Amino acid sequence: MNCKDSTLDILRNNINEIDEKILILLSQRRSLSIEIAEIKFRYNRPVRDVEREQLLMERLVTIGKKYQLNSCFIIKLFQLIIEDSVLIQKYIIKKKPKSSYENNAIKITFLGPKGSYSHIAARKYFTRYFDNIIECSCVNFYDIIKYVEKGIADYAILPIENTSSGSINEVYDLLQNTNLSITHEITLYIDHCILSKKGTNLDEIKTIYSHSQPFQQCSNFIKMFPHWNIKYTESTAAAMKKVSELNLSTIAAVGSEVGGSLYNLQVLRRNLANQRYNQTRFIVLSRKPIEVEDHISAKTTIIIATGQRVGTLIDVLLVLRKYNLIINKIESRPINGNPWEEIFYIDIKNNLKSENMKRALKDLKNITYSLRILGCYPSEGVTSMDYNKTNKY
Repeated sequence: MNCKDSTLDILRNNINEIDEKILILLSQRRSLSIEIAEIKFRYNRPVRDVEREQLLMERLVTIGKKYQLNSCFIIKLFQLIIEDSVLIQKYIIKKKPKSSYENNAIKITFLGPKGSYSHIAARKYFTRYFDNIIECSCVNFYDIIKYVEKGIADYAILPIENTSSGSINEVYDLLQNTNLSITHEITLYIDHCILSKKGTNLDEIKTIYSHSQPFQQCSNFIKMFPHWNIKYTESTAAAMKKVSELNLSTIAAVGSEVGGSLYNLQVLRRNLANQRYNQTRFIVLSRKPIEVEDHISAKTTIIIATGQRVGTLIDVLLVLRKYNLIINKIESRPINGNPWEEIFYIDIKNNLKSENMKRALKDLKNITYSLRILGCYPSEGVTSMDYNKTNKY
């Protein structure tokens, strides 16, 4: 063994020793989390303390700078560590007897019965950040929003666009008239499947049920079976539920494998979407807006109406360009009650509190017929522990 290999082995052994010490410290940290869970249960305290997590992250980033450690690396690492701590505490508390702790549940609304993609997205987001949730399924987008507006529920989750079928116009139209604010976004990978009763073959299918969106997203596959009778339902979960109840080998549903398992259905075919990477972006709505910290990557959504003045939209784009604001998306929709007039939804990659955004909004108000801020929220991939909220979780 030459000198170079010997030095490399020594360094690797040193790294191995450090890695083992890290694992020992993580184990000790987990043990402390278990003790904390006992105290929180005893004094009826919530598992998640967003304010403490924020202060903890800021402290760690400051300490990391002393050791030349990247702040993004520190945040990602400790997000995982904190999530592990939260999950452990939730597990410990759930094993305890029922208490008033469970009365602190938040209510969420989503489209369709359990098993719908909206339901899956809701659970993916809300179970990560809340100790207790009550799920309120709705049969249409209108009810989802109204439940939150009326105070029946705390949060709404709505699909806004899909990589295969594009924007969901009905949702955009409803956003025109709501006073709710967008507080988060979440992207869900969509794997559409053909689902039917166990023992069914694909060539037996004569009728297929689903929501209109999956039919659009899987149109290339559906065209391969022109003899199929297409039946529309209010959600994919409703389609799966119907197929399960009818229990016929001649019918099937388009939905998720997770949802299919809830209704005891088997998968006949997977990956049906026209695009290989089929994703749906969902937005979370609340009665109160949130405030995103400066160091967090944020997105601001605004609605503007330009009237019928020539060139106003170009002027709007020039204002955004002037202040170096990046546009993620522009969507136009007809204005309810105003024939031939359009309203524009613009997603801007910037924080509402930034000076450039403030100046841009001031200029836009002078050249547009109306302007409304739908919300400023963390861009996808940023967890809730990274920002302060004006509304209490």
